[in-house]
Amino acid sequence: MNGRRMEQRWTWRACWMLLACSAVSNLAASIASGHELGIETQPPLDQSNNIRTHLMRVASELTQRSLGGIRTLDDWERVRPTRYQQFIEMMGLVDVPLEGPRPPLNVKVVGTIRQSGYRIEKLYYESLPGLYVPANLYIPDNIKEPVPAVLYVCGHSRTQKVSYQPHPRKWAQLGFVCLIIETIQWGEVLGEHWGCYARGWFHWYSRGYCPGGVELWNAIRGLDLLCERPEVDPEKLGVTGISGGGTQSWYIAAADPRIKVVAPVCGTSTVNSHIHQRTIDGHCDCMMPINTYRQDFHDIGALIAPRPLLIASADRDGLNSIEAVRDVHGRLHEIYKLYGRPDNLVLVETPGGHSYHERSRTRIFSFFLKHLMGKDVRPEEVGDVDTSESAMLSAEELKVYVDGPPADDRTTTIQETFIKTASPPQIATRPQLEAHREKVLSFLREKTFGAFPADAVPLDMRYEFRAADGAAHGRDTFSFVSEPDYRLKIDVRWRQAPEASSPMVLVLRSPDEDRWASEGFIGGLNEGWNIAYFEARGIGETGWPADLQWHVRRSAAWTGRTVASMRVYDVLRCLEALRKIEAAGRNGRFAIAARGEMCAVALYAALLDGDLAAVLLKDPPATQNAPSRPDGRGEAIEMLNCLRITDLPQVAGLLFPTNVVVIGSMPDSYGWARQVYSTLNKPDRFQIVTQLSQWQPTGF
Repeated sequence: MNGRRMEQRWTWRACWMLLACSAVSNLAASIASGHELGIETQPPLDQSNNIRTHLMRVASELTQRSLGGIRTLDDWERVRPTRYQQFIEMMGLVDVPLEGPRPPLNVKVVGTIRQSGYRIEKLYYESLPGLYVPANLYIPDNIKEPVPAVLYVCGHSRTQKVSYQPHPRKWAQLGFVCLIIETIQWGEVLGEHWGCYARGWFHWYSRGYCPGGVELWNAIRGLDLLCERPEVDPEKLGVTGISGGGTQSWYIAAADPRIKVVAPVCGTSTVNSHIHQRTIDGHCDCMMPINTYRQDFHDIGALIAPRPLLIASADRDGLNSIEAVRDVHGRLHEIYKLYGRPDNLVLVETPGGHSYHERSRTRIFSFFLKHLMGKDVRPEEVGDVDTSESAMLSAEELKVYVDGPPADDRTTTIQETFIKTASPPQIATRPQLEAHREKVLSFLREKTFGAFPADAVPLDMRYEFRAADGAAHGRDTFSFVSEPDYRLKIDVRWRQAPEASSPMVLVLRSPDEDRWASEGFIGGLNEGWNIAYFEARGIGETGWPADLQWHVRRSAAWTGRTVASMRVYDVLRCLEALRKIEAAGRNGRFAIAARGEMCAVALYAALLDGDLAAVLLKDPPATQNAPSRPDGRGEAIEMLNCLRITDLPQVAGLLFPTNVVVIGSMPDSYGWARQVYSTLNKPDRFQIVTQLSQWQPTGF
């Protein structure tokens, strides 16, 4: 009798497996003749499942796409306004008065140094209320009429305007007014420039904050200062600098059409090069915008065209590959040809590492003399800068803040206010909630998850493994392709017979979780639920070394994504795959469960999916506006720009009327979400329980 029952059980089991498998697309052929199920349980590996491979692929595609489809000048002029607005947004200039009246500069000259043939005014100005910029203004003697001016932007030297003073001195000697301004990282006020780079402040990505945006704004206001000076011809402005100042030279010229000539030095590369060659690891956070729209230097340079642009780079620069520089120059040259001004674009290569060379300096001086003064002076005739000790002024002599910066200076905290974060709205009615939800979703799809593939690849689902144990009705492991480079697995535990049309909870495993931790977390769930366990990329089998996490988080952001946003996409694809399994998706009732940092992934995936019955959260982060660890190994919950529109607690509220269950303690910040459920008369669908077994599902 027992043997007959066992035979019947296995007969039913085989029939059900065939039924389930028939609903899965593109099942592989059997590896053995006469296989009882006709399926492949050891399919070949067809994806790298390697984060470096993935990031290099998307970086390569990003760079190759740059300026793609531009064949005529009309092609470029048609998209240019949009590209410009995208660039401005990515630099973080979303809450500053870029257009229209600007606050007064409140320039204060604190001293003047008389030199042979010129004077130096030591001054500071207020680019925004409470945001002060220390600077030195070099002014030639005997100016009879307004003359051209050069904005010199410092690289990442600790002494800033002291180290780079030979350059503004030379500009003054050539007859230019020159304003040299300091960065917020070094100089007289030590602001925060290395948030993600050195401090673990990856929430900057969530805020849409790039310190390069502050530098750009300070430079734009520096141009305002120059235009107000009677000695300056506002129609003849140029900008140059090296390293970080070289990159800023690109940004300033792209952002402000008042710049007529630009010369970036050792500040040019491509996203592809930075990630392939890992030169990104040597660059601070100002060197790339928040790459929401996945642009590259070709796109930024095209915004400068057809104005005169001299790109100077060293052929052994450890931070910028010369091959990448040539690529940028070559493709920009095509844009300049469309304008009929190919001679306005010049590439100067110099020998050596990341530094100036006499050849680059003299060529730049000659270039500016030609295009701003109309003088044809050969580089060798211009002469080089004087770096002799006798020509150098001391830091004390050039110091602006003799008695310290103004009391209300907020340079050291500007990262907290430069871009506004969203506040939870007042929700009194369901239409208000729905309208706000659509606003949030529209923003997120464009500015947070814009790197999601426009055309999803086929899931190409496969059977990976099956077992009779592991659950009352067995266990099956499926795999699917989330996007190229990643084949991910779903481990399904059938606690109910497939004909029972039982709901299913998708459990997101956490990075570095202990063995059986997820099983223990979900173990108290009502037996009426089937369970699927899922490892998104970077977790379990597809994990990467902990010491690579810092690189991955920064590289991902430079390609328009984050670790968390990639995992959100994986979860959405996983839900799509589960719904293709007849036994799993028969009643269409799915829930998602997560712990710790994966709660962020679960919340956004649930919001984007829009069709889940419940979201189960244990120890959810209180906010995405919080630092991680300097080594990059902390919670990876950042998502580009999301804090400009929402935050985790608000996402929980926007899930209404989906069941939201918080297991254990709930951060106070989730009080808004709980209040939304109460206001809209569904308080029982937002529950806080000590143990999952206490959850009483409603609306099922």
